[in-house]
Amino acid sequence: MNSSAKIIKVSIVKTYLKNIFEDIGKATLFTTRFFKEVAKTSFEFKEFLWQCYAIGYKSLPIVSITAFIMGLVLTIQSRPTMAKFGAESWLPSMVGLSLIREIVPVITALICAGKIASGIGAELGSMKVTEQIDAMEVSAINPYKYLVVTRIMATTIMIPILVIYADFIGVFGGYIGYNIHENMGFYRYFSNVLEHLEFLDILPAIVKTFFFGFAIGLVGCYKGFNAENGTESVGKAANTAVVTASLSIFILDMIAVQITDLFY
Repeated sequence: MNSSAKIIKVSIVKTYLKNIFEDIGKATLFTTRFFKEVAKTSFEFKEFLWQCYAIGYKSLPIVSITAFIMGLVLTIQSRPTMAKFGAESWLPSMVGLSLIREIVPVITALICAGKIASGIGAELGSMKVTEQIDAMEVSAINPYKYLVVTRIMATTIMIPILVIYADFIGVFGGYIGYNIHENMGFYRYFSNVLEHLEFLDILPAIVKTFFFGFAIGLVGCYKGFNAENGTESVGKAANTAVVTASLSIFILDMIAVQITDLFY
């Protein structure tokens, strides 16, 4: 490799690293500003309620279908293996624990990252490109408080609620999957699931969903609020919001699992 090629390669690496550190710095300032705005007394409660409706209620169909399929498929796929060891009676509790502790929180958060983070990124990106955010500032409206704080608060609260709802739907899907080959009553199946659930199975799974929701809202708002000029940036903001939010969920889940493991 000649010297000019080495110089070009070093220059590309420097530019890449510079962009990464700049993005981390901007994201840190963006997050810090969120906590400062939340600490202030005024709050856009009406907009917050609307975002809760848009994020929570409108996500129910896709969350319901996904959770039901997860429970159904996991039960059907696990049954042959459990049958080999003569442990079919443990199938309801095994499926319930797997769904509630790990599968439902992560899959539901990923589904919401695809739907909600991209939606917020595209919406705020469009407002940035069409200068609606600038117009709000001119009109003495704090766009950060009105657009960003309300959306992040809504996702932080609604994602855990959606996950709890998806837990019930997933267990119901497991009940349907179990009764395809076996025969067990509805009350007995749910009693079997609840009998083997402990407090430490449920609490960490719910707590980490608050962080999932915060990450989804924060990433979607950050990408949309900092979209560049031009219509192409709207699509870019939506796509990068999904990728970054999904990656954030996996990283947060890995940290949560490591912390939870200390208590077992």
